[in-house]
Amino acid sequence: MVEQDGSEPQHGDDLAGAFGGNVRRRREEVGLTLEQLSLQSSVSRAMLSKVERGEKSPTIGVASRIAHALDASLSDLIGGATATASGVAVVMRKNDRPVFRDPETGFERHMVSAAPGVGGAEMVVHYLPAQVSTGLLPAYPPGTEKQLVVLGGTLTVAIGGINETLNAGDSLFFQADADHGFANRTNAPCEYIMIISRRT
Repeated sequence: MVEQDGSEPQHGDDLAGAFGGNVRRRREEVGLTLEQLSLQSSVSRAMLSKVERGEKSPTIGVASRIAHALDASLSDLIGGATATASGVAVVMRKNDRPVFRDPETGFERHMVSAAPGVGGAEMVVHYLPAQVSTGLLPAYPPGTEKQLVVLGGTLTVAIGGINETLNAGDSLFFQADADHGFANRTNAPCEYIMIISRRT
């Protein structure tokens, strides 16, 4: 997504390499082989190898399964620019926000938390192009909650066998410890803010 000033947040090949490097680092930290990670994530060893080398950008579904298998957040694996502190405030400029872009659908996940993880919560902005779905994403650990508000367009959220359709201005809260997904079934793009919090 091109910003108003004509620049683009960082995404694509630059973050594919960072994501792959973070996956490899995390896998080595927890002592898993590629084969073990493949079994735990249901992602093929060949795909994992390409992801780790930065040769392949995973879809949002594949990236989520890898993150869950490594007991990491997607934001941890995306990485990106470090926010700079000024006094008591932490600032992350718009053009510095890390962006995950699904190479197959154009879905974008923008990390907008200036200090992700502080207070046990993070904030992201999702962009769903027309007629695009994330598919079902894996359940988060118990105690994980998601809240979202739709900024524009129409969003359908699937959670626990129920579909909720939300329009601009509508909001939703749900426990994220079940498979869930997000879909835009219209011919116009959809944008929404989501806060992910983890109770300890």
